[in-house]
Amino acid sequence: MWFLLLNRVSLAGFAQSRPYTSPPGDPERKVIMDALRTPVERALRKRVIFKVDLLKVQAGWAFMRGAPLRSDSSPMDYRGTPYRQLIDDGMFDDWICALFHWRGGKWEVVQYVIGATDVVYADWSRRFGAPPGIFR
Repeated sequence: MWFLLLNRVSLAGFAQSRPYTSPPGDPERKVIMDALRTPVERALRKRVIFKVDLLKVQAGWAFMRGAPLRSDSSPMDYRGTPYRQLIDDGMFDDWICALFHWRGGKWEVVQYVIGATDVVYADWSRRFGAPPGIFR
């Protein structure tokens, strides 16, 4: 039953001609964020949740912009992570963006960036073939 619910919800994104936002608490949103959680926790070597500032879904693609937080919702502590030196050098902004694609019956992370100091996703629509509307 759970699989059918997730499958139905995720497939709803294919029927949309315009980008939409999965609201907090929506099963689709949870599945998308869970797909990102695994690689980010591996990179940070810490448990993480996300403060989502933007999440848009369209035609089997999703884009998220936000911030990684500790599992207790406090700001991320980057000590002991590969990002610490960038912070010390003033080359890090505390945010994350990610692009997802629905493949093989699940959401997969295509690309993500933590701490960029510029708009790293500016060419992702062209580069990966994602709908441009999800980035706005």
